[in-house]
Amino acid sequence: MPLDALLRPVARAEEVAFEVRADLRAIEREQWDACFPGEAEGYDYLLAVERSGISDFAFRYVIGSANGRIVAAMPAFLTRYGLETTLDSRRLRDMVMRLRRLWSDFLMLPLACLGSPCTETGYPGFHPDVSVAYRRDLFGRLLATFETYALAAGCSLLALKDIPKPLSDGLTEAIAARGYAEMAGLPTAMLDIDFPDLDGYFARLSAATRKDLRRKLRARQRVRVERRADLGPYQERAMELYSQTRERSDWQFEDLTLAYFEGMLIGMPGRSFVTLYFVENELLATNFLIRNERTLIDKFFCMDVEKGRLFNLYYLSWVYNVEYCIREGLVRYQSGQAYYDNKVRLGSRLGANNMFFRHSNPVAQRALRLAAPYLAIATPGEERLEVV
Repeated sequence: MPLDALLRPVARAEEVAFEVRADLRAIEREQWDACFPGEAEGYDYLLAVERSGISDFAFRYVIGSANGRIVAAMPAFLTRYGLETTLDSRRLRDMVMRLRRLWSDFLMLPLACLGSPCTETGYPGFHPDVSVAYRRDLFGRLLATFETYALAAGCSLLALKDIPKPLSDGLTEAIAARGYAEMAGLPTAMLDIDFPDLDGYFARLSAATRKDLRRKLRARQRVRVERRADLGPYQERAMELYSQTRERSDWQFEDLTLAYFEGMLIGMPGRSFVTLYFVENELLATNFLIRNERTLIDKFFCMDVEKGRLFNLYYLSWVYNVEYCIREGLVRYQSGQAYYDNKVRLGSRLGANNMFFRHSNPVAQRALRLAAPYLAIATPGEERLEVV
């Protein structure tokens, strides 16, 4: 009997059982992935994140089950969140950090968030046999279950992270109905691979960009590129490059570990790899990527900024990834959140994402609504965003 036929009486009687799990290994891989068909950042990726030992994060998984099968699911996490994290001004962030030396809880809130700090986007998953008609109600119950859990855990700030705009099936309305405020999140940069070769890609670019990119690619002859399924002897150098890159970032959330990078590579054989860029046997850049049958996701590009720029390694890696997509028959190169001007210049489009938040104290919620425009990360103008 199809699952939807079983769900009709179950959903109406509200007999779908929701719970929050703290260990992804207690959930069957096949059942989780069935709710997120085609998702590159699926069960194995989330398990690598959970096992990575990222400090100050506790990972959770909200699931709804009926008749022994998971019908709705979403990852989540708990942490202490500094409201200055997304401030555009580094000077203001540094000022907050100095004040925090005197008052450790200054602008720090215990946060419970649906989504993952390590995925590109966050959205609820449903078993394909669940009727669209039931998804809003099921998502509402998933939210309510997580809220109850979060409040019991002492988290006063509730949120949903990087939700694609808009969610289908009335799910955005389900969020609003529970009192969440909406705030623009960082968009996702995506390049459609709908050209047959590199010449076809270059033809899509402006004449100035095409000329500039061809000039930058002359450095290729001095760069050795190696694609690996693990970091091997380059672990220490790879983490040095990551630390340098993270320090240059305008804003920082999680601090990733070697266990994260190695876990992603080892735990997703055939679906993850790292590309290493050498000049005269010195490792100057690493590029961590994951893929599925359709999409290549550029998770992290880490570079020695002084030496790497001399050889245009960012642009070499971009073209290398485009060539990989063409060879493998992939239809999308997803290059993440940041450096939008450059990515748009290189042909990417920007998919809009939203954040949602709600404080358990109504007075604090009103204050956060007023402060939201100042706490939001600067995003590209609406004319450059696509709602998918």
